Amino acid sequence: MTAVIDPNRLVPRSDGLPDYQVAVVGAGFGGIGMGIKLKEAGFHDFVMIEQAADIGGTWRDNTYPGVAVDVSSFTYSFSFEPNPDWSRAYAPGRELKAYADHCVDKYGLRAHIVLNTEVAAAEFDEKAHLWRVTLADGRVFTARFVVAAVGVLTQPKPPDIPGVGDFAGKTIHTARWAHDYDLTGKRVAVIGTGATSVQLVPAIADRVEHLDVYQRTPIWVAPKPDATIPAAVRSLFRRVPAAQLGTRMMTTALTETVMTLGIVHNKQLPLLVKGIEQICLRHLHRQVPDPVLRAKLTPQYGFGCKRPSFSNDYFRTFTRAHVDLITEGIERVTENGIVTRDGVHREIDTLILATGFKVFEFGNTPPFPIHGRDGIELGAWWDEQRYQAYQGITMPKFPNAFTIAGPYGFTGGSYFQLIENQSRHVIRCLEQARSTGATFLEVKQAAHQRYFDWALRRVRDGVFYNNHCGAAHSYYFDKHGDTPILRPSSAVEAWWDSRTFSLRDYEFRGAGTKAAAHPLVAKERVS
Repeated sequence: MTAVIDPNRLVPRSDGLPDYQVAVVGAGFGGIGMGIKLKEAGFHDFVMIEQAADIGGTWRDNTYPGVAVDVSSFTYSFSFEPNPDWSRAYAPGRELKAYADHCVDKYGLRAHIVLNTEVAAAEFDEKAHLWRVTLADGRVFTARFVVAAVGVLTQPKPPDIPGVGDFAGKTIHTARWAHDYDLTGKRVAVIGTGATSVQLVPAIADRVEHLDVYQRTPIWVAPKPDATIPAAVRSLFRRVPAAQLGTRMMTTALTETVMTLGIVHNKQLPLLVKGIEQICLRHLHRQVPDPVLRAKLTPQYGFGCKRPSFSNDYFRTFTRAHVDLITEGIERVTENGIVTRDGVHREIDTLILATGFKVFEFGNTPPFPIHGRDGIELGAWWDEQRYQAYQGITMPKFPNAFTIAGPYGFTGGSYFQLIENQSRHVIRCLEQARSTGATFLEVKQAAHQRYFDWALRRVRDGVFYNNHCGAAHSYYFDKHGDTPILRPSSAVEAWWDSRTFSLRDYEFRGAGTKAAAHPLVAKERVS
């Protein structure tokens, strides 16, 4: 029987048990993957809380012109749910949103999702072994376990530039694109030259009257091996899934070669990254003949220090007469333009902020207060004591709580690898709790410290500390100078650990000892 969740309310229980056994916060791909695996393992009494009006996370929010994946479509998907219908090797964003909808519908998750509902706080009840989750509208519900699947690239980060709020024209952040606003014939300024800008700038250049692109730090850009996938190939993938699996294995292996050998083991194999840098520089040289412009677009830090990108059009866009690359620092934004530090004022009609997201910083990771045992609040503790988590997923003092995109969890290849690994970790813990009748599980301090020490040792071999990253202005680095966004290992190693980590690294306890008596195997509710 499938539990049905009333979309207009969270359903309370009257039998003294938690309202839900598992609460998943977020209905992007992290939450979707977690929901699928919960059902697969026989855990049906769960709810997915989503603050927005639709599912899809990043691919719901980012709809700016040119948005697409920058990892091969064959790799950027669930391994258990291949999509034979990608239109391109690097699929456009709308296809990722459609894929999210497909997964939700195929695996019956709609009945578990509550939209337009924001979590304001969560607090662990040490006596009852459950979480009390407070919503923004004041409602409170309880859950035995909580999974934070909120991602890290969710909250847009406005630039810290005087006068941004004073601009009288149209201001658009790329993560909140205004589709009802026409750029045709407008004088447009784009602030930011990260991976988003690499996609955006070529996509809007044709329609604007003039385009100013303000660059603080140039980005490494490699040629993009993109192409339309012929209908015959898509048909083959549908009829012979092994053909698509083989393609996925090749694209994943290539990604892993760069991320693991080049980024994680840069100290031992520096020539691999140097070779990639030469490919990027030759690409730049072919597209930009002007040596002065080319010098402005050349990074002064090593490949991998910040997120690189792929494009066949970005560099050549700056050779067009109506497009200017501006590298002087911005002094302030005025009502009708931007003043740079050399005193030049450039008038514009539209200001586009391609300034990225808050990542590992207080107020974003996590995006709401989470109070564990002894009153400790997770966000404040991380902000003060450094970001850390066992296998990137659990923390001492925070029982029955998991995070999908925690510190030192993501291997840097495909985000779907992270989701599958972390979901597998959660399920192993829940299955152990079910089999022993435990209502409380918490990672042991010694296991947590062992993993954190390992991560800190391993990152010293990586590109972040061996390739002149000081000039990168990278969001990979947090306020402590750490790089918690990436796990310093291969995806294969993370995959293996998710299957073999010792359950002795956790403490399991509770009132019952028999699985049949445990709430996780109680009958489902229908409402």
